[in-house]
Amino acid sequence: MNWLQFGGSLAAIFALAGVARMLRLGESRIGDAAKAREMAEEMLAGFDAYGAIVGTDGKAALVLGNGTIAVLKRHGAKVAARRLLPPLQLFTAVEGVEVATGERLFGRVLLFGVVESDVRALEAQLTRV
Repeated sequence: MNWLQFGGSLAAIFALAGVARMLRLGESRIGDAAKAREMAEEMLAGFDAYGAIVGTDGKAALVLGNGTIAVLKRHGAKVAARRLLPPLQLFTAVEGVEVATGERLFGRVLLFGVVESDVRALEAQLTRV
């Protein structure tokens, strides 16, 4: 292999990486509560969101909706959503709170940097509406 071919291949790799970055491909961070509400409404049919908690790492969120709670989590380069009914089954972890979804393949969802009392307060808002 000559150096010109190696340099051309390397330049092509960087060009493709730049295009992917410009198009924001593979970016699935849940940035804030507004973004979490928007994502839940797009992914779940008939879901009207009005409150949310997002983990500080942007990998998971809980969103209040019309009688249900949506749980969002990063799944590879995309975000996946499931609809849960209260009361939520919570597990305290060192990093935050884990929410059990009841699905073996979806698993527990870790809300990094969130405490159980915040989740319970959000859950209580659902019963007030």
